[in-house]
Amino acid sequence: MKSIGNKYIVIINDFGHINGGAAKVAITSALGLSRRGYQVIYFCAVEPIAQELRQSGVQVVCTGQQEILKNSCRIGAAIQGIWNLRAARILGKIMQDQPPKSTVVHLHGWTKALSSSLMPVIFRHQVIPIVTLHDYFISCPTGGFYNYQTQESCGLKPLSPQCILTDCDARNMGHKVWRVARQIVQERMGNIPEGIKEFIALSDFSYRLLQSYLPQGARVFHVPNPIDTAQEPPVEVAANDEFLAVGRLSLEKGYLLFAEASQKADCKAVFVGDGEVGKQISRINPEARITGWQALPEVQRWLSRSRALVFPSLCHETQGLTILEAAAKGVPAIVSDSCAGRDLIVPGETGLLFHNGDVVDLVEKIMMLKAPKLAEHLGRQAYKKYWASPYTLDRHTDALITIYGEVLANNGIDKHCPGAFRRPSSEVPRFQG
Repeated sequence: MKSIGNKYIVIINDFGHINGGAAKVAITSALGLSRRGYQVIYFCAVEPIAQELRQSGVQVVCTGQQEILKNSCRIGAAIQGIWNLRAARILGKIMQDQPPKSTVVHLHGWTKALSSSLMPVIFRHQVIPIVTLHDYFISCPTGGFYNYQTQESCGLKPLSPQCILTDCDARNMGHKVWRVARQIVQERMGNIPEGIKEFIALSDFSYRLLQSYLPQGARVFHVPNPIDTAQEPPVEVAANDEFLAVGRLSLEKGYLLFAEASQKADCKAVFVGDGEVGKQISRINPEARITGWQALPEVQRWLSRSRALVFPSLCHETQGLTILEAAAKGVPAIVSDSCAGRDLIVPGETGLLFHNGDVVDLVEKIMMLKAPKLAEHLGRQAYKKYWASPYTLDRHTDALITIYGEVLANNGIDKHCPGAFRRPSSEVPRFQG
């Protein structure tokens, strides 16, 4: 595999397979950059490795570790989550072979298995880090500005005395104390976020929440997540009767709310994904179907047989990838009005918004889309709006190449190897602080 202008890209994410939005974007971007001829290393901790990566020209390096929540040795998991020495050592060996000051390290996720121990390695080898803000762990100990005990958004300043003393963790106060300790280590030893100057935000919504916590002078680029799907005729949603939810089945995602609403609305509910609240979903709505994690082609097939997508997140989110995937198929979405996904909906035109956490309002919106004509109209409009300016993988890859080139140039690197990252003519939008 060739490299272009001796420029290298290291993509870092906890997982080597798709189990959520961050992993999906990390893997698809690695594939997209590799297809353009760039030398890409995909660094992760948790197997299995996605088949797409195995069959590509991407070099995959996996530390072979468990997700910390699934590690039966809780003491070992606690240590790994705070400071993963094994991952740091392996990354250090990789970095020895990368040219100093001419390698981009793109971080997508490190809080589920890898930890902030990677950052001193990155800084020591004088490579350029860029972080995509898939969540809010850059500042918030629980990663979502969300109180799992009250199931409400949290407005407390991260690591303030009130924040530290608030029992907001999904498990217990002891786990919150561990999260606080991890956050302090991340800031003081990992130098996150202060040591990072370039970020990618997925939406205006998420950027506004994080803006005050980013380093002074940080540059934040706006690059929505890609949708890797070919344009086909829109789905005939009027002929379908299944309401679909896609993603990790966790408390903050609002899927228990959808389970209750679908039971009350007497509609067919399908959950494409897996997670800790799966059994609770089945207890609330025994008729609901849970498929487990599915490869992209299977997710596309489920979308093609659905009446609507339901995106009931109780937390803020950062974009809402499945909303765009549904729109690309001509499937309308019902979205919580307090999450970033609301920015992707034109209410009453491409989908519907419902009041966050309000099961009655969600039932009402489901009942509205039981009407075939309205569902068909919203789906066609969503399809039209999406394909007028699609979030394709090629477009996403172009944006990354532009950003990498600009970052290297600003660090005095591109002049030594001009044209290594060939920039498309269009500029990548930046948020104005």
